[in-house]
Amino acid sequence: MGKWKVGVISASDSIARGERTDDRIPIIRHLTREWLHVDVAVYRAVTDDMEDLKENMIEFVDREKCDLLIVTGGTGLSPRDVTPEVTAWVMDRPVPGLAEEMRRAGLQQSRRAMLTRAVAGTRGNSLIINLPGNPKGVEICFNAIGDMLADALHILQGTGEANEDWGGLGW
Repeated sequence: MGKWKVGVISASDSIARGERTDDRIPIIRHLTREWLHVDVAVYRAVTDDMEDLKENMIEFVDREKCDLLIVTGGTGLSPRDVTPEVTAWVMDRPVPGLAEEMRRAGLQQSRRAMLTRAVAGTRGNSLIINLPGNPKGVEICFNAIGDMLADALHILQGTGEANEDWGGLGW
């Protein structure tokens, strides 16, 4: 199909420095193909530095024109985990339901999921989603919202309405 352009930023000091391989990107590539029928178009590993992360997120949305930007890593409680703060600076509007659903799904697997600070939101007509840095967490969280991503992108970009009418509830 190739309908949307997907970008992925891995926020990780060790991956950005080449000290370890990014074990999250193969999972994200698989999931974007499964749920959206597209491959990741642009990818970059960056340090957990706020300015570096902010610069790259803006570049991926504003200049690279990514419809969906996935930022993986940096969503926990350590002092270097700054992805949610940077995402809040970059986005125009929050989409809390996506983050809530990811946490709900994560809690079915581990109580530690309540410690994630991941957020989701929009910048222009692009959707930005934070995923954890843990590969299993990536899979759980993406699968929790995968069925809504195409609808969200269609609505956000004005190319259609959601596939369901929500039983007349006006959603």
